[in-house]
Amino acid sequence: MNSTTEKLAFLFGLLGNIVSFMVFLAPMPTFYRIYQKKSSEGFQSIPYVVALLSAMLLLYYGLLKTNAMLIISINAFGIVIELAYLIFYFTYAPKKQRIFTLKLVLLVIVMYGLTVAITIFLLSGTKRVSAVGWICAVFNIAVFAAPLSIMRQVIRTRSVEYMPFTLSLFLTLCATMWFFYGLFTQDYYIALPNVLGFLFGIAQMILYMVYRNSGKDHNEIEAKTSTNGGDLEMRYKQLSVTSTSHQKLYRSIST
Repeated sequence: MNSTTEKLAFLFGLLGNIVSFMVFLAPMPTFYRIYQKKSSEGFQSIPYVVALLSAMLLLYYGLLKTNAMLIISINAFGIVIELAYLIFYFTYAPKKQRIFTLKLVLLVIVMYGLTVAITIFLLSGTKRVSAVGWICAVFNIAVFAAPLSIMRQVIRTRSVEYMPFTLSLFLTLCATMWFFYGLFTQDYYIALPNVLGFLFGIAQMILYMVYRNSGKDHNEIEAKTSTNGGDLEMRYKQLSVTSTSHQKLYRSIST
């Protein structure tokens, strides 16, 4: 890389770190609410377990590469914050959810351990880096596809209650920064998955603009329900969204 390309790669990597840092901190209001209520309130641990595995794989990939400090730094922070979230969740979740979360974390440890063991003992040099890069790319593509269920829910219910515009915007910015970082460093294992992340982010913001006034419809239905009941109550319920749906968006957190 020439000096200009190196500077651009550093700039976009630094911006990617800043935006990713903000995205990693996005669930903090949720956990403050859990702390206040002393209960997980039906929130699921799956998004945080998935984000933990993603950060662990990308950290391993960054350590295998050279000059990948920007990948290492944000994913090291990601591992710390996701572990903190999971410990916090485990503290206030009911017994059934604790057991489920523990099983998920053990599964993540096993999957990560197998990935490290296989790539260390069966591969070497550039082949090892390439194999881990492909694993990260495929996993991140799957993670970026997670919001499809939210988008489908928005279209079905005509409500953006659990697809906040700010989060969609930051996820789009995050994907954009890491795409250009991957492009300028010629790291297509980072760049390619973020193309999908960018497209899904744009799609989410378009959906938000289309259905952003749906709250008025909810209020009208609620008013009619209070006077008429019966069928109108059923129509209102059909427009409601479960309290855990919004967390699926958080699976998109990744570099």
